[in-house]
Amino acid sequence: MSTDVKINRGLKGIYFERSGVSHIDGAKGELSYRGYSIHDLATKSTFEEVCYLLIFGELPSAPELAGFDARLKAARTLPPEIYDIIQATQHGHPMDVLRTAVSALAALEPASQEVGEEAFIENGIRLTAQVPMIIAAHENIRNGRPPVTADPSLSHAANWLYMLKGERPSDDAARLADVDFILHAEHGANASAFAARVTVGTEANLHGAMVTALSTLAGPAHGGAAEDVMKMVQEIGTPENAAAYVKTKRAAREAVTGFGHRVYRAEDPRARHMREGVRKLGQEMGAPEWYEILQAVVEAMQPYSRHGLNVNVDFYSGVIYQLHGIPMDLYVPIFAIGRMPGWIIQCIEQQRGNILIRPLTLYNGPEMRDYVDMDNR
Repeated sequence: MSTDVKINRGLKGIYFERSGVSHIDGAKGELSYRGYSIHDLATKSTFEEVCYLLIFGELPSAPELAGFDARLKAARTLPPEIYDIIQATQHGHPMDVLRTAVSALAALEPASQEVGEEAFIENGIRLTAQVPMIIAAHENIRNGRPPVTADPSLSHAANWLYMLKGERPSDDAARLADVDFILHAEHGANASAFAARVTVGTEANLHGAMVTALSTLAGPAHGGAAEDVMKMVQEIGTPENAAAYVKTKRAAREAVTGFGHRVYRAEDPRARHMREGVRKLGQEMGAPEWYEILQAVVEAMQPYSRHGLNVNVDFYSGVIYQLHGIPMDLYVPIFAIGRMPGWIIQCIEQQRGNILIRPLTLYNGPEMRDYVDMDNR
């Protein structure tokens, strides 16, 4: 066996393809979609507009956005059998239920079997509308409530909160959910996007790739940070306990959840937009203490920022969901709602000039040896 092969475990630092979708500068803490700063998109745009930008490559005109929004709203339907499947699996984890339902949609909707760019766009739009419906329907069914019918007058984010809670959200709450989706919409060749591209590399359909992406996102090392941050905040309890908590963790050489990122060495550029959202929503909901605990942890972690341990976007997401009264096991499915357009365009890019993704592993097992018959083992 070769001994001079360089192994890049986890494919760290390996470029496997070109992409015109998102650019990440980890050293500077910068992120852009299609050349537009995440800061401009988070403050000036909407999730529907960002979906269009990611999928089609340009910001839409008013008529283009209206047409795209109409397509999204028209897709807010699920086959009756999906509700039966949710009913049968209601006691499962929401990510398992979501993955199962998306897989079932591939069998229930004939159009899901079509491949090609136009088919991926059409199926992607439909799935973008259906994923939040599945998550909300499961949350209602497992709590003994009927699913809430989608409201065509509401935006994607506002309708999601309406279907989940059965009441129209405030404008500020809807806008914060919208920003949350924008910030999570796309992030390069992360684990779930790469997994989806591997699936498309085999010439599979989009639904198959989405099942792969959802399965990968469900792993706590990828999608579970927001849930872990909320557990940490609950453990800390009050802002006064934050410094001692961080000191104990660092002394034990344990990670402080919500700090550090595989890509960013500076602060995650998405974090600032969630930070202000947590502050405002905490005041609206009469629970400002959650924000105060988070900021106390940030202050206590300041000495470690020079080591690349800066706050990331998930540090604030979990508290936002908590303020809405959303159960922790829904945090990762919410991540999936926002990431849908990113997965879709990654799959479309993979399909253009498609190639089977087949890396190598360097064998380090036994040398060649003789086969031993059963009687002599």
